[in-house]
Amino acid sequence: MHSIWKQNVQLTKHPTLKGDLTVDVAIIGGGLAGTLIAYFLQQQGIQAIILEADTVASGQTSGTTAKVTSQHGLIYHQLIKDFGKNKAAQYAQANQQAITSYREIIKEHAIECEFEDYPAHIYSTLDSKSLKEEALAAQTVGLPATFVTDTQLPFPVEGAVKLDRQAQFHPLKFIEAISKNLTIYEHTKVNNVEGQRIFTNRGTVTAKDIVFACHYPFMNKPGYYFLRMHQERSYVIALKNACKLDGTYLGIDPNGLSFRNSGDLLLLGGGNHRTGENSKGGQYNFLREKAKEFWPQSQEVTHWSAQDCMPLDGVPYIGQFSHSTPHWYVATGFGKWGMTSSMVSAHIISDAILGKVNDYAEVFSPLRISIAESAKASLDETAHAVKSLSRQLFTKPNTEIEALPVGHGGVVEYECDKVGVYKTPSGETFIVSTRCPHLGCQLEWNPDELSWDCPCHGSRFDYTGKLINNPAQEDLPSNK
Repeated sequence: MHSIWKQNVQLTKHPTLKGDLTVDVAIIGGGLAGTLIAYFLQQQGIQAIILEADTVASGQTSGTTAKVTSQHGLIYHQLIKDFGKNKAAQYAQANQQAITSYREIIKEHAIECEFEDYPAHIYSTLDSKSLKEEALAAQTVGLPATFVTDTQLPFPVEGAVKLDRQAQFHPLKFIEAISKNLTIYEHTKVNNVEGQRIFTNRGTVTAKDIVFACHYPFMNKPGYYFLRMHQERSYVIALKNACKLDGTYLGIDPNGLSFRNSGDLLLLGGGNHRTGENSKGGQYNFLREKAKEFWPQSQEVTHWSAQDCMPLDGVPYIGQFSHSTPHWYVATGFGKWGMTSSMVSAHIISDAILGKVNDYAEVFSPLRISIAESAKASLDETAHAVKSLSRQLFTKPNTEIEALPVGHGGVVEYECDKVGVYKTPSGETFIVSTRCPHLGCQLEWNPDELSWDCPCHGSRFDYTGKLINNPAQEDLPSNK
């Protein structure tokens, strides 16, 4: 189902690219990050275009819970430990500046996008020690954080870190307002980039500077981002007749829940897992059971899911794409925090293109040398890939197509081959390849989303084989 953001706003439609074009800057991806970068450049008189494979805000921007905050879980204590106080402060102040920029843009253009100031909270029902450490670390880097024990949550907590002067908004209403005067080409899929040339399904674009703002960079090299992050999924249900909270909340415990209000609705989120590791399903049901437990009178209005790129060291990759590509830029690895990270990206990348020094760029630089923890995480990512590749190459399915019940999907044996099969409740059968076209890992069935998901790098396909999420660039071969 669609998120609440897509249900109550009509976005302007934009034309497709028609033939070849030469521009100053080409931005790949029409989500919040790409749109903000184009907006900032336009303000400075730079000719920038956006190339969007689908429609504006059709990807991750439409799936967000739209918390605009510098509070990104238990991050500042770890940042100080890994990067030092100065770089941790860079991270904090960059995100604080992002919140201020939203306020300024919204005020300047009188944008009606449900922007509201609220405190943000992270909480635990199990442990207060890590929260007290986080509150102190956040204060150390200049954030207005306090440790509290009283919340408006429908259950007791051991404590929470409260961060004042944070916000929430309607992301699609905002993006509609700032994109009105931008040059955007929708249904224009980028297939390859070589030097200053971008090859799309509608023509070739030549640009002095190129920005990859497409959630997950689809170019395997240079950059090797498929070795530097993985993707995770999370789930949301929107409830009426629930409760009104005094801010946003995020649980740091295993199976922790996320809460925020939107008008008369409560958005309840959770069920996080690595993409491709949800074969049993049940994430929406988990949230529904929690809703019934906390608010028996509540009713579900809609539900949806989101996908996030998780960087090795917890910090997004924003800036120069690689050492060998001085005119390529990237904005990716936002974790669960795409709203502030998109604005941070707009500041850093537009400054870089304009030749300006950005005070916060260093900590986000994709050229940074990974710390020891990142090296370990990189080994973990490699292990996931090896495991999935081995499964695709050497394991046989233990089910035949006839044994698969209707309404279910799975990897089965069909005509002496391994295939992915989904049988609709009416009995119609869809057969696809289980090999991810990105790097060959075996896809796994996600019963909550009726999709085929890659546990290696997070590509996703619907049950007919149509591509949903990159880095893969093509649909699955189908036997139907």
